[in-house]
Amino acid sequence: MNKRLYAGNLPYSMTEEELKSLFTSYGQVENVKLIVDKFTGRSKGFGFVELTNETEANAAIEKLNGSEVGGRKIIVNLARPMGEHSTSSQHGGGNGQRDRQEFSRRRDN
Repeated sequence: MNKRLYAGNLPYSMTEEELKSLFTSYGQVENVKLIVDKFTGRSKGFGFVELTNETEANAAIEKLNGSEVGGRKIIVNLARPMGEHSTSSQHGGGNGQRDRQEFSRRRDN
């Protein structure tokens, strides 16, 4: 079963091919997805890499997490399934309307 890894704090200049190359010494890379801004096309500094098995994924995490790439200390760990990502509404966020109202009240007093 493929293991999906999160790779963060990547250099903004990194390409998908460079990201793939970074992980190939730890196992067979099945898929690479560098996340880019949809308006500028510029990397957002993180992506996902799928390796073929858990042993390869653990080796990549152990060797790459905290290592320096392009002058940046990168983060590599297991990617969480989509349903486990936190959202601002789960943590009292919302659309900010309450914060704007509170700011307005403070400013008027």
